[in-house]
Amino acid sequence: MKKLNEKKEKILIVDFGSQYTQLIARRIREMEVYCEIVPLIDVEKIKNGTEPVKGIILSGGPASVYEENVPTVDKAIFDLGLPILGICYGMQLITHLNGGKVEKADSREFGKAILEVINGENPLFKEIKKTSSIWMSHNDHITELPEGFEIIAQTDSSIAAITNNNGIYALQFHPEVVHSECGTEIIANFVFNICKCERNWKITSFIEEKTKAIKEIVGDEHVLLALSGGVDSSVAAVLINNAIGKQLTCMFVDTGLLRKDEGKKVLEYYKEHFNLNIVFVDAKDRFLNKLKGIDEPEAKRKIIGHEFIEVFNEEIRKLKGQEGAKFLAQGTIYPDVIESQSIKGPSHTIKSHHNVGGLPEDLKFELLEPLKELFKDEVRKVGHELGLPDTIINRHPFPGPGLGIRVIGEVTPEKVRILQEADDIFINALMEEGLYGKVDQAFVTLLPVKTVGVMGDQRTYEYVAAIRSVNTIDFMTATWSKLPYEFLGDVANKIINNVNGINRIVYDISSKPAATIEWE
Repeated sequence: MKKLNEKKEKILIVDFGSQYTQLIARRIREMEVYCEIVPLIDVEKIKNGTEPVKGIILSGGPASVYEENVPTVDKAIFDLGLPILGICYGMQLITHLNGGKVEKADSREFGKAILEVINGENPLFKEIKKTSSIWMSHNDHITELPEGFEIIAQTDSSIAAITNNNGIYALQFHPEVVHSECGTEIIANFVFNICKCERNWKITSFIEEKTKAIKEIVGDEHVLLALSGGVDSSVAAVLINNAIGKQLTCMFVDTGLLRKDEGKKVLEYYKEHFNLNIVFVDAKDRFLNKLKGIDEPEAKRKIIGHEFIEVFNEEIRKLKGQEGAKFLAQGTIYPDVIESQSIKGPSHTIKSHHNVGGLPEDLKFELLEPLKELFKDEVRKVGHELGLPDTIINRHPFPGPGLGIRVIGEVTPEKVRILQEADDIFINALMEEGLYGKVDQAFVTLLPVKTVGVMGDQRTYEYVAAIRSVNTIDFMTATWSKLPYEFLGDVANKIINNVNGINRIVYDISSKPAATIEWE
């Protein structure tokens, strides 16, 4: 069967666990060139042409190449005749696999350094300044070059770049971060001068390709889509609806874990603005009963994901004329896929996403995930091209498991009610003060902690709630929002005065990494 992901020329980025790996992909996508982050390279697929690869990038990572059981690649990639660029750990791995020597440095080099280009004629450094600021982050360094390699750039304390005559390049620094002054230009030199890529990754062409692919894949079959009202599922719904029309049934499941009055608001909005076939399912009691006594985050995610599928399997039989629905469509996006991957060595599963890791193995549907190649900002661009209004496009993300992972610990109806009220106050306050559009994701989390308070001269013993707001571009990294103190104080007072069950508010000032955006 034809796959939804059309064959297209691409750059493959092998993930060795660097916190900056996703930034490499972002830089290349911004150049309108398609790339994918992968846990390993399938040499045979590249050889036989089923994987149309233009170049390979080996990312950074926390391991040391001279230790046991560290992430690596098949040495056969060096015989593919493709350009290869190693970054940090990737450089050390290239050195190690080709007979050079990597050893622990006397002192770790982290932060700003000055790059000195030795060979300005090399295509990797075409039109790059002789000296520029770069960003280093490494414990190891090259002490002996592999045979056939030469140094083409250096810092005052280390070898900064090497190459050979077979299209292999390697950098000790991180060109993908903003601190590397000419980093974007260096990556562009690899992509265009060396890999000879074309600028053909455009949102308009993406929409055309996906619409055509959806029609071909689905044929005369029916598709069921879980509509949440969020950005991802909304864009997926409109994209698929444009392709197959009434063959798509959107199912809105009220899990009891949604924001305050979410079900009512979503149904009213979609009926007014979109010609979508929507079925509403009230499953609040079902989900909350399944979560009784469960406090482990991954277990909650798995239960919620499993119940979604069970609801779909049951409800689909009730839809007249839709008994043969073959596909389950989801608004899965690229960060969901990346964070849910479990790769021995390079990276570990951060959390199972409802769209990815929460699905049972005996799924009775074939998955249709037209957005799984896109980062969040790219999804928003697709939405704009499809004509969706800003009220949906600029809406903050809401997790698939909903408040099930924002109530920390066991989920109960009372805790959900408390959290819904608190979150509603916070989101409305952001909108009223013109701050909602200036942050990228904001919400309240209810903690499994009670503290002593005093209200009306009486002692209280109630929950602590945490306000969370972050700023980000791609949701792979994020910084906490510097909201005005006066605003935070007003919000805290409103929540405490109006929500029975909360007597203390804290503000989460953690960034990603090391924290994730959601608490669970």
